[in-house]
Amino acid sequence: MKKLLVYLKDYKLESIVGPLFKLLEACFELIVPLLVADVINTAIPAGDAAGVRRAALIMVLLGLLGLVCSITAQYFAAKAAVGFGAAVRGALFRHVNTLSHAELDRLGASGLITRLTADVDQAQAGVNLVLRLLLRSPFVVLGSIIMALTISAKLTIIFLVATPLIALVIYLVISRSLRLYKRIQEGIDRLSLLTRENLSGARVIRAFSRQREEAGRFRDTADTLVRLQTFAGRISAALNPATMVIVDLAVVLIIWFGGKSVDAGEVGQGDVVALVNYLTQILIALVALANLIVNFTRGTASAARIQEVLEVRPAVADTAREAPPVAPGAPRVAFEHVCFAYGGAAENVLTDVDFRAGAGETIGIIGGTGAGKSALVNLIPRFYDATGGCVRIDGADVREYPLAQLRARIGMVPQQAVLFRGTIRENMRWGRPDATDAEIWRALSIAQAEDFVREREGGLDAMIEQGGRNLSGGQRQRLTIARALVRDPQILILDDSASALDFATDARLRAAIRRETKGMTVFIVSQRASTIRRADRIIVLDDGRVAGIGKHDELFEACPVYREICLSQLSESEVKGA
Repeated sequence: MKKLLVYLKDYKLESIVGPLFKLLEACFELIVPLLVADVINTAIPAGDAAGVRRAALIMVLLGLLGLVCSITAQYFAAKAAVGFGAAVRGALFRHVNTLSHAELDRLGASGLITRLTADVDQAQAGVNLVLRLLLRSPFVVLGSIIMALTISAKLTIIFLVATPLIALVIYLVISRSLRLYKRIQEGIDRLSLLTRENLSGARVIRAFSRQREEAGRFRDTADTLVRLQTFAGRISAALNPATMVIVDLAVVLIIWFGGKSVDAGEVGQGDVVALVNYLTQILIALVALANLIVNFTRGTASAARIQEVLEVRPAVADTAREAPPVAPGAPRVAFEHVCFAYGGAAENVLTDVDFRAGAGETIGIIGGTGAGKSALVNLIPRFYDATGGCVRIDGADVREYPLAQLRARIGMVPQQAVLFRGTIRENMRWGRPDATDAEIWRALSIAQAEDFVREREGGLDAMIEQGGRNLSGGQRQRLTIARALVRDPQILILDDSASALDFATDARLRAAIRRETKGMTVFIVSQRASTIRRADRIIVLDDGRVAGIGKHDELFEACPVYREICLSQLSESEVKGA
């Protein structure tokens, strides 16, 4: 938790004022038993009604002042805690956006969502309670013992015995429950992951009639979480009964020995009442401290999970400050004996990939499932860094470019078409916020999306729901291609982004890209031989290695892997025909 306290730096005043007002409230609270003792010892035996009224007014005034101090402390503590939570959540969100795909793959979306929501809320609640109670509770305990000493040193021995016993019970309860909270948060992670999978994969689950099995998985995970929470709750529930037993025994002892002291004339009856009040205040303060520790423990566990993410350093470091100069005559993209392996993998996904792609050239990439096609194109915008060799753009290593400038030159269309809630125009302007409607319509025309956009009510102002749920798969793919084209990039990467298109639309799309993107280097990743057959060059990947590079006809004759792919999709006459 202490590493996250830096996010309280903008709330230093609130973090000081809140606890101070709580201490002031505690001071007023400690005075009240003395007034009660004075009324019982002096005013009532003397029949001093005015003295009783005067003491009552003072107690009411102290109560009102305590209420004002408490409200003030609550306000400043809440302001500091909410500000802390907002700062942590903002810092965590910004940090997550700096992580490379490798870290995102390892941490998982559900775990990151839990940290950004439940964990930050828990840490915020912990800070709030600390600011309100961390100083107040020990101050009340110590103050009550000191005030008891001023009344009767002999009876204060009961305080000195009862207080450590109460503290010991609290320690035993907290120490048992401490390790459970991290397991509970991990259980929430698993439940979040399962919920996310079921919601995103609802159609697949229904198609395979797996609703009952998935409901069983969810129930088992939820039941495990309930058992953990119940066990932790039972341990915490033992706190109040155990402490109350000690306090009640201490009260009995105070009344017993206090009665004897009253008979001996050592203390007054009011003093015994005051001692009972101080003991009650100690109990309330320690129970409040216990609740603080419980919540602080939860907050600490959540803070550790947040800090764990904040300490993750991205594998793709953005250290360059300005783009390197373009090397004259250098190819637009060059892979120089590139090797790549995902984090923690024992084997390379890509091995010794070596090729050059010039400006205006169209490169087709084909291969079997798991051949490394997506991994290859993901190295160009530095979603991952090569583990061996070098990827160059215009003669410079991609690691020498600032990430923002590097990716500004690249239009990326991933396998999964991702659109965001908003209008079509807003989605098209993701790459270029200043793009005109004419530029957007041109990109839509190239992507073969103009017709269906014009048919929609509102045209460019038509709303797209989250994830493009109100569009077909082919429409989503065409819009994501158009979004990349609006950017007018130097390098366009189509990573199997036309898989939902029919052959006729796919053919028109490829023809329009070839015709309208002069000077743009285009990488087309596809499982279809028909999609990449007219590329200037085709790279055939087989188990992460380059099995062949060349034109369609050359590879069909000389590359067994490419020939096998083509013949698995088309007849030999079709392959040689068009």
